Amino acid sequence: MRAIYLIFLKWLWCLCLISHHTHALAQSYDSVDPLLETGQVTSVSQLQDVQPQDWAFAALQSLVERYGVIAGYPDGTFRGNRAMSRYEFAAGVNAVLARIDELIRTGKEDLITSADLLTLQRLQEAFAAELTTLQRQVDTLEAYNAELEANQFSTTTKLQGQVIFALNAGAFTSDRIIAPRGTVISERNPNATFIYRASLDLNTSFYGTDLLKVRLVTGSDGTNDNAGGFLEPNLGSTLDFSIPGRNDQLSVARLYYTFAPVPDWKITVGPAIVAPDFIDKNRYANISFLDFSTQSLVNNYILIPRPGGAGAVVEWQPKTSPFRFRGLYVSGDATDSLPENQRLIGGGGVEDIRLFPIAGGGANGGFFGDPYQGFVEFEYAPSRAFSVRLQYSAGELFGSSFQGVGVNFDLAVNNRVGIFGRYGYASYPKTTLGDIHPNYWMAGVSFRDLFINSTIAGIAVGQPFIESSIGDATQMNIEAFYNFPINDNIRITPLIQVIANPSNQETNGTIVTGTLRTVFSF
Repeated sequence: MRAIYLIFLKWLWCLCLISHHTHALAQSYDSVDPLLETGQVTSVSQLQDVQPQDWAFAALQSLVERYGVIAGYPDGTFRGNRAMSRYEFAAGVNAVLARIDELIRTGKEDLITSADLLTLQRLQEAFAAELTTLQRQVDTLEAYNAELEANQFSTTTKLQGQVIFALNAGAFTSDRIIAPRGTVISERNPNATFIYRASLDLNTSFYGTDLLKVRLVTGSDGTNDNAGGFLEPNLGSTLDFSIPGRNDQLSVARLYYTFAPVPDWKITVGPAIVAPDFIDKNRYANISFLDFSTQSLVNNYILIPRPGGAGAVVEWQPKTSPFRFRGLYVSGDATDSLPENQRLIGGGGVEDIRLFPIAGGGANGGFFGDPYQGFVEFEYAPSRAFSVRLQYSAGELFGSSFQGVGVNFDLAVNNRVGIFGRYGYASYPKTTLGDIHPNYWMAGVSFRDLFINSTIAGIAVGQPFIESSIGDATQMNIEAFYNFPINDNIRITPLIQVIANPSNQETNGTIVTGTLRTVFSF
């Protein structure tokens, strides 16, 4: 009987993971940090820290097959050695009672053994006081929830907000900074700046499986309001979260509708879609207000030169298969003036410092006109710890019909350390600099719970535009950050960026920038 009792202890602890470890980190509006979500385990082998020789292995395996209640962390760990209070244990007992009741009501009582019922009865008696207290708390919450529902402005729409404050400063070691085409950008170090971005999301669901997203955003000046973006605006040194600015103007940054016509398939259509919300995602380097902030490190830079516009996304994500497919098309017609519709090629505020000001012709507009981009991505994720994505990109930008291929991977070494990287190769014919074939790569390591619980830290290095015909050197970007929480709604991140050979020019020396980023989420 003691063995069965220990089995239930492990079962209840697992269930408590679901309720006890909620989102302590600010959510991305389009993606949540994977290490903060829990999920059901379909095989005990998915739990990295549970081995066949462990005392609980057989018990966990039985519970997965019989009851389907085991949950763990998305990094593939179970963390069964964490301490818990009696009230947390009581919450687990209550969850087990609900699961048993569900099995009986649905005619699956044959899955329940008499020994399990006997153990559960003893646990229920032992924790009677805590279960009574828990029921009173649930009744209070239900009454409060009913009051909220009666007074909310919408039964289908949820509001999410975010404000980013950042102090930024930087300097360079050479006498001046010149652009890839030789134009002088600056002969003195820029002044320190204060950057802000404010966003409000309205997320509406009509059927529970769909999403109508509207995001309003405003911010400071944009590319030029940070030292990296001012001194090196072409090759990905800009802080990505500073782009949606345009000097305090309010704009629509997202406007699309996602629905599931059949199981495992999702379709998204809308006039304001931003490609990296859907493709080239990476659990360690993808969300500029959460982890790395510079454009050359948060996405495959040369494969997504024009990320925003009107378009559509198709996603196939079967629950029982390790394979995923995503297809995307965006054009710059309907949202060409969006603040977030900027990226590679044409960065910077002055025409003649741009890498490709006009390449063989200008934009001709239209849903299928210049600029536009298509993107196809195949993902293979055999476990929660590892995923790899193969990519193909093609489109037209400033008269240049580009195309490229890439790969993106992330690997959780354990529940605290992860490694990741991207590589890309692209062809841009008929530019003002001729036919060019840039390469791109980045790689890094990420740390969770470093010194303090719930912290995120990382360091990454990359070369965003390897092309011998542009400049006499290859730019290298390095970024390091340490993201720590003040509470559930406020996180502060100091980060440093080093840019060697900026703009692929050796005479530019090195640029060093520092940023103190504060994110408020509500």
